[in-house]
Amino acid sequence: SRHNIIFCISDSGYSICLSVVIEEGPSAATAEVKQEKLSQTVSYGTSHNELLLMEPSDIKMYPTEDTPAPEGHPVKRKKGPAPKMLGNEVCSVCGDKASGFHYNVLSCEGCKGFFRRSVIKGAQYTCKNSGRCEMDMYMRRKCQQCRLRKCREAGMLEQCVLSEEQIRLKKMKKQEEETARTSAVATPSPAPEMPPLAPEQQEMIEKLVAMQKQCNKRSFLDRPKVTPWPQSQDPLNREVRQQRFAHFTELAIMSVQEIVDFAKQLPGFLELTREDQIALLKTSTIEIMLLETSRRYNPAIESITFLKDFSYNKEDFAKAGLQLEFINPIFEFSKGMNDLHLDEAEYALLIAINIFSADRPNVQDHELVERLQQPYVDALHSYIRIKRPNDHLMFPRMLMKLVSLRTLSSVHSEQVFALRLQDKKLPPLLSEIWDVHE
Repeated sequence: SRHNIIFCISDSGYSICLSVVIEEGPSAATAEVKQEKLSQTVSYGTSHNELLLMEPSDIKMYPTEDTPAPEGHPVKRKKGPAPKMLGNEVCSVCGDKASGFHYNVLSCEGCKGFFRRSVIKGAQYTCKNSGRCEMDMYMRRKCQQCRLRKCREAGMLEQCVLSEEQIRLKKMKKQEEETARTSAVATPSPAPEMPPLAPEQQEMIEKLVAMQKQCNKRSFLDRPKVTPWPQSQDPLNREVRQQRFAHFTELAIMSVQEIVDFAKQLPGFLELTREDQIALLKTSTIEIMLLETSRRYNPAIESITFLKDFSYNKEDFAKAGLQLEFINPIFEFSKGMNDLHLDEAEYALLIAINIFSADRPNVQDHELVERLQQPYVDALHSYIRIKRPNDHLMFPRMLMKLVSLRTLSSVHSEQVFALRLQDKKLPPLLSEIWDVHE
């Protein structure tokens, strides 16, 4: 069966839950992956977390060999607009007057705010009555644990709560759109000359581009190590299927190594604690891999090219064991990114911004991560204003692509979960970075 990813937008007291990937394409955010085995040798005594920060040369590769719906998940409300309010609806959690559908449930403003705060803070509550409190307008203030339990039982979905990072990006986009509208109705006048980039911004951008090229060059030199793509077209040949899966998985490992190598060279990254470095890498890696995949998309042949001459269309991805429900959103995102016509500097800055996202799980020093991210945000904004002076929406449009990546990352997590249920094994590096614990 398929798992629907619900993406929610919350603004001005209203919540809208959609089962699509942000308005970037028609593809549904659903996916399912069936993969074969690939294992990887790592010296004994090395922990999985340490794999993330090892030098690429220390990691060696060699090839080897319908998901049921998860139990206990609340039933999701059918897709489509929320029904009109009659004025006498009550909150499904506490019985107070409902103000609308929030996080997939008809509820009041109080329970909506309580659920949002609890999810964002990861709050843990304790009930004095062993979790047996009957929830009403009085008890909702007395027992937070039972109130949160009732919210979940009623069907509220944590994935509908926007993260602090997504809210910040939405606000930035709204401000940019308001600025653009104001400019559109103003009296036409010659566009003022944009000031050049600050010297430190120019130097930073040049270094980022050079770092990326150097990391890509190392991967290209490792190209002969990748298991060859089999020439046989026999779909029933088990060895051929394993070989295709090994080929794709080894490309993924090389991509992870590139990302780790690039991150370690970013100014300030090594100032973070080892735990924060690992937390940032584990959650940003798949998003950067998808960003890099979109960078290699060729619309003329509708294919994605790795290492200069490895080109794959949707059929090739399917032959490697991926399902079209997962392949289509990747190609739609890649097509949308290609339509923006970004250059090397813009891609490098987007990747740096993505790495330094303070709202990632298990990050401890949020203030330092935000401080490290800000120069890249400022540089991207200045760079776009100079390169595209007449496109006032390009900056928020690019940042919203990072929100789209969050949704694609959730789709990928569903596939890793399906992979685990099917007892498929990934190499230790990918298992650790995608949280597949045997």
